[in-house]
Amino acid sequence: MSESNRQFLSIGIFFLIVVVTMLLFVVGLIGWSFIIPIVLGLSGLWTLALAGLRTSKPQKYERGTFGTMALGLCLIAVGGAWFLFAFNWLYSMVLILLVLGALAVAVALKHN
Repeated sequence: MSESNRQFLSIGIFFLIVVVTMLLFVVGLIGWSFIIPIVLGLSGLWTLALAGLRTSKPQKYERGTFGTMALGLCLIAVGGAWFLFAFNWLYSMVLILLVLGALAVAVALKHN
């Protein structure tokens, strides 16, 4: 899949994520304070899916699969921590530290 097709696909998926989040708000399943964390989390999931697509045909001078996966995990962690902050700030810290620790281990194992 060419880079321009991935960009159009990502824009379309982002619009679908926003529509799903708006529908969840309109139906009353989430409050207004959870709109941005859910958009971040779902965007992170899409970024992880893009990392899986990049393994099939990596192109020269493009972000690597590992960097795309790390970005997706960070988006999910930020969105999840923001969501969990409404319940207890300690859960947010645990989630952020868990993801940072997992990424540190993955980087250490990658360079060996």
